[in-house]
Amino acid sequence: MKKSVYSLVLMDDVIKAVDEQAYRLGTSRSNLINQILAEHLSCVTPEMRMREIFEQVAELVSSNFRIQEQRSPSLMTVRTALEYKYRPTINYKVELERSPKEYIGTLRVNIRTQSAALIDMFHSFFAYRAKLENSYLQQLGINKYSCEIGDGSFSRRLINTGTLSGEQVGEAIGEYIKDLDHAVKVYFASPSEFGESAHILEKNYRALLGRYII
Repeated sequence: MKKSVYSLVLMDDVIKAVDEQAYRLGTSRSNLINQILAEHLSCVTPEMRMREIFEQVAELVSSNFRIQEQRSPSLMTVRTALEYKYRPTINYKVELERSPKEYIGTLRVNIRTQSAALIDMFHSFFAYRAKLENSYLQQLGINKYSCEIGDGSFSRRLINTGTLSGEQVGEAIGEYIKDLDHAVKVYFASPSEFGESAHILEKNYRALLGRYII
């Protein structure tokens, strides 16, 4: 959304209160004033849209994930532990675009472990998953799948179809994270027997695509 510079004459006490609140929220004075005015006048700001999305994500994942506090309105991180020796943690971090175009934002997944074997398993799973997702999206005529696999990390861009409301985007992201996390845990529970479960997990992913493209 376009922004311009305007001059306003405000009371010192008001500015002091605004600055204190902006500091607590991890935002700027201008951004906070913009949000306050937008809410009062029923205008939708990027921050309001992102809050609506994240509130829906939180509602869907709160029972299975620990939601981490974030100082940025565009970020949300949820955490879960694997049923594996040492119970390594997996983080799912969603970063939304302020002005989405082709993509709503980016999902980053990382595993917290020093085990080289565990990291190799993580890479193997996400290589399989990325190939699966890209294949099914291409069957739907969508060729915008974009992902990277790094050192104990996986990231992918979240596709913007332009047809979903903020609440629906939040639901789509939440359901995608739940589906992805379930598949991760099935894989790590028994990598050698994963082939027996793969067809069921693929069916779950196809069902998700039947409701949301993301």
